[in-house]
Amino acid sequence: MIVIKGLCKQFNAANGNSVEVLRDIDLDVPDRVITAVIGPSGAGKTTLSKCISLLEKPTSGSVLVNGHDLSSLTGAALREKRRAIGTIFQSSALLRRKTVAENVALPLEYLGVVKSDIDKRVADLLDHVGIAEKARHYPGQLSGGQKQRVGIARALALHTQVLLSDEATSGLDPEATESILTLLKNLRDELGLSVILITHEMDVVRKIADRVAVLKAGRIVESGSVRELIANPASAIGSQLLPIKPSVQTDPNLLTLQVAYGANADVPSDWISQTGEALHARVHVLGGVIEQVTSRPAGRLLISLAFHPGAHANPSAAVHFLRSLGLVVSVLQQRERIAEGIAEAALGVA
Repeated sequence: MIVIKGLCKQFNAANGNSVEVLRDIDLDVPDRVITAVIGPSGAGKTTLSKCISLLEKPTSGSVLVNGHDLSSLTGAALREKRRAIGTIFQSSALLRRKTVAENVALPLEYLGVVKSDIDKRVADLLDHVGIAEKARHYPGQLSGGQKQRVGIARALALHTQVLLSDEATSGLDPEATESILTLLKNLRDELGLSVILITHEMDVVRKIADRVAVLKAGRIVESGSVRELIANPASAIGSQLLPIKPSVQTDPNLLTLQVAYGANADVPSDWISQTGEALHARVHVLGGVIEQVTSRPAGRLLISLAFHPGAHANPSAAVHFLRSLGLVVSVLQQRERIAEGIAEAALGVA
């Protein structure tokens, strides 16, 4: 488990002033959890990555791995504890003149591990990442996805407990990206790793992350479970993860709602037909998206309700019913008569 508390990082500018790049960063990544850190260019993602791996020493704050504060260590003690963190880089950073097996063996050779143990560990790792047949190949003979698999094997060589992926899928084609993400999830489950993804790709976050933290101007401005944020209509990152693109124009005479789900796993798959039957209304889907997020469906949709002639158009009851199904509901538009019904319901009249 990795815990970051109050982490700050300042650099000295050429004019003698200090520039604060990271400010009061708090971030927890439990065992077997994949946490994505996202943000625009210049937000401080790369600096945070270097501070987590202690390639950059934080100006203040702490980086704890399984209870050990790495940020307080120096010299040999730091080098020993830092072995718990393995880093995968965007470029894979393989040495061109060494074979796949030799690249993976480098951290072990640096520690003076005996050759027979190195050979066994390298063979196990290459088999684990699905590239054992390429052991004697050179990086120039590999595809981008295969290079990243070698980089992952090398990052795990020292029995890593925290895997830090710094834009590791950026630049890969969709098929290679999918295979690397699947591999990371499998390694997380099999080895009990804490995984931190530094990324700008929303697809990657949806497909693999359990939690997400949004970095902006050196601060974490939003964080939480990916599913909870998707289901939260007030979440800026939730709306970016599953953006609604209305494909049908809204009718100003109808009750228009935004519904979302994901935090609750028990939303029935036939909630649209249940809603129509219970409220005596036609449910129009104006736009939205539903995807598998952490192996379960999550969605955000824009709907309108057209109540049948003679049916009592009670918007408060409509919202209550949808919420009873586990949906998160926001009223976006209602005609005057419906608006009066909502006001009456709020006052206890309806």
